[in-house]
Amino acid sequence: MSIRRRDLLAATAAATLTAGLPRRARAADTPGVYDLERFGNARILHITDTHAQLKPVFFREPSVNLGVGAMAGQPPHLVGKAFLDRFGIRPDSADAYAFTCVEFEKAAGRFGKLGGFAHLKTLVDKLRADVGERRSLLLDGGDLWQGTGLANTVKGADMVEAANLLGIEAMTGHWEFTYGEQVLRDNLSRFKGEFLAQNVFLTDEAAFNDAKAFDPASGRVFRPSVIKEIAGFRIAIIGQAFPYVPIAHPRRFTPDWRFGIRDEELQKLVDSHRNTDKVDAVILLSHNGMDVDLKLASRVTGIDVILGGHTHDAIPLPITVTNAGGVTLVTNAGSNGKFLAVLDLELTRGKVANVRYRLLPVFSELLKPDSTMQALIDRVREPHVTDWSDKLATADHLLYRRGNFSGTMDQLICDALLNELDSEIALSPGFRWGPTALAGQPLTMEDVLAETAITYPETYVATMTGSQIKDVLEDVCDNLFNADPYHQQGGDMVRVGGLAYACTPAESIGKRISELKLRNGRHLEAGKRYRVAGWASVNEQSGAPVWDIVARHLRAGRPPNRDAPGVTLNGVEGNPGIARLG
Repeated sequence: MSIRRRDLLAATAAATLTAGLPRRARAADTPGVYDLERFGNARILHITDTHAQLKPVFFREPSVNLGVGAMAGQPPHLVGKAFLDRFGIRPDSADAYAFTCVEFEKAAGRFGKLGGFAHLKTLVDKLRADVGERRSLLLDGGDLWQGTGLANTVKGADMVEAANLLGIEAMTGHWEFTYGEQVLRDNLSRFKGEFLAQNVFLTDEAAFNDAKAFDPASGRVFRPSVIKEIAGFRIAIIGQAFPYVPIAHPRRFTPDWRFGIRDEELQKLVDSHRNTDKVDAVILLSHNGMDVDLKLASRVTGIDVILGGHTHDAIPLPITVTNAGGVTLVTNAGSNGKFLAVLDLELTRGKVANVRYRLLPVFSELLKPDSTMQALIDRVREPHVTDWSDKLATADHLLYRRGNFSGTMDQLICDALLNELDSEIALSPGFRWGPTALAGQPLTMEDVLAETAITYPETYVATMTGSQIKDVLEDVCDNLFNADPYHQQGGDMVRVGGLAYACTPAESIGKRISELKLRNGRHLEAGKRYRVAGWASVNEQSGAPVWDIVARHLRAGRPPNRDAPGVTLNGVEGNPGIARLG
């Protein structure tokens, strides 16, 4: 392993955060905020999980992000004040607003929206120009093509154009696979960078039938890695796609492909780059999720830095993981276009001597939008958004999604399912994408689509027994809180409407969920059958798309459900993954 432990300790201590600036004091030409001290001889820029958000957004970070077992109280499972204390961020600063939920509504009015590809383009171009030609790379960690009504309508084609203009040189994938193989390949034929995924292989049947693959001999469907040269040094970039695509999404989208973490194959690839290709650095561009990456870093040697995604964790400083070959830095760069990671490397022959890492919030009011990118955004949006601009309702309270167990935006979706589909119980997936709406904000169909736009949006109404409902909750909860990160698939707990329950995250599967009660206070009976509405099923459904159900609910002007989410947590007292907001 090429990074020495003492080098990493010095490197992580050197990472700095932007200053908190009053909103009225900031302008597009404010000097210094994005002027980074030169360091090293190679710069790698990293974005991930933008979820097709071409425009700036509000996005509230979670107030509940629990870690259990060895991960209790460890990044990324810190929120609120505990997060600020861990990373030395001042509570009233711009960074506190970007990285946490602390006084979010007040801070949103002060610091404004984050992200937006026109603003991101300005920042990327500046940071690349600062280090000179051919001394930087721009990488994307996946979930680039999905997350808005526009992206869903044009099947990610808008984001391919934006990625090309932004200058992304390599990416991996997750939600990209949900467009299906043909659309994926069509988009990749127009993408100017490399799509990397060392962990996607043909099924035996597909290999027998000579299905298309990057390497038919091994069965690898996509290029696993690429070697880039910067300032005379060779850097291997390895792609790690989301390992659980056929489990988390309908299998019909990727019937010929096998996924998985595949750390043994990854180790062989790293060793080949180190021993045969004689690279000077190895970077893993990962969509595993941070807990998975932390375990992988302890098992696979020879990786210098993991640039991670999937779990939407915005972590200001890398986490150092010791393994049999040395140490690996593990990062995660947030979501929704809010952040741009800057990894500066000091390379010497055959190793990384030192690093400096910063996760920069992309404050849209500080960055003049790039005119060429803005023109592209205006052009791709114009044919599609007119029909989505009419006001459906007004948000009368903060509507957000992120959080292990509930979000007010998800409560709204559950209310719509309950009322419009005449059901007793509603289930809604715990997706982590989807921007935040402030109180007083008009809600349009474009806003609804930004919370629901997927390729399998059909709603359903099913009859389920109480025991089946409990099994669903137990299964999703085990995915979220399994003590072994390799059994976690990311995302948050399924949202429920019309039902309350207690959860003990540290328990084992089958023992986490208890005290299930309907809205009328009656206990859920194991053998009794209930009418349950939901959407985003991995099985094909024929109901109306969920965005139509939510829009109908909003147009009806029904009063919002002010009931508490109905989840009682046990055994988490003192856990810094819960923010005390009162």
